[in-house]
Order: sequence, then C-alpha cells, then structure tokens
Amino acid sequence: MAEDLKIIKGERKEEQYDSLVPQIQALLQGEDDLIANLGNVAAALKEQFAWLWVGFYLVKDEELVLGPFQGPVACTRIRKGKGVCGTAWAEAKTLIVDDVDEFPGHIACSSASRSEIVLPIIKDHIVIGVLDADSAELGNFDHVDELYLNKIIAMINT
Repeated sequence: MAEDLKIIKGERKEEQYDSLVPQIQALLQGEDDLIANLGNVAAALKEQFAWLWVGFYLVKDEELVLGPFQGPVACTRIRKGKGVCGTAWAEAKTLIVDDVDEFPGHIACSSASRSEIVLPIIKDHIVIGVLDADSAELGNFDHVDELYLNKIIAMINT
C-alpha cells in the first residue's frame, strides 16, 4: 500500500475507525519492525483524529520509556503506577480519563491535555507497553475508542 491515508472527517467516530483500521492493517502488513509499525500507527491516528498527542511508551528496565509518537514533546520516562500511563501498566487495563485534572497523580506532560485514553499492550500475559492518546477536549474518549484501539493493538502484536 502507498504510505498515504484516506482521511474522512465529519463522520461518526465508528465510521472513521472503520475506514482507518484496514488502512493501518495494510501499512503493517509485511513489516516486522516494531518501531516502524508503532510510528506509522501513531501518525495514522494523529492524522485521522487530530488528537493533541498520540504515541507509545515501552517497558524498559521497570519504567515506561517514550517510543514513537506524534504531537508536542512528552515525558521521557514514567514509573509503574504513576500517572495514567503508569497506572494502566500496573493494572494491565485500559483507562479512560474524561478530565485529567481529576485523575490523582496525573502527570502533566502538556498543560493543553484535557482528556486521555491509555491501553496496555500485552504480549504473553505481560504488559510490554502502552498506547496513549491525549485530547485538548474534555471527555473526548469513550468505549468506541477502546474497542477500535484494541483492534489496532492486536494488529501490531501479530
């Protein structure tokens, strides 16, 4: 597939994901380099949804270390159980935060971030990283995002 996306705007979130997911699958097909794939996934999500920040943190030496991302500069390292990303890692579950200012211990990498979703990336029952997306809008993420982003994560792991 050409490294170009067909971006649709103004449609329901489900329709945007339904258009984007097969395009991401085509981008990943035949490429086994994790960093390259994470970079393309972050770029595709940022381009489609215009989120403030989207990217990956990978577990290295008992910390989450910044991986490929799109958006403003980010925190480089996050300890387990700290902030939304570290908590999603520690609990091995998706966290959807409608207002980051109300999340105890939120790490403000960007003061423009208002809501966030973090999904663990699990391989062989171990969290190896997280997918993190931040929005400048309150309550921007929901279970539709969780459903489709988990589909995308599953494509990366295969």
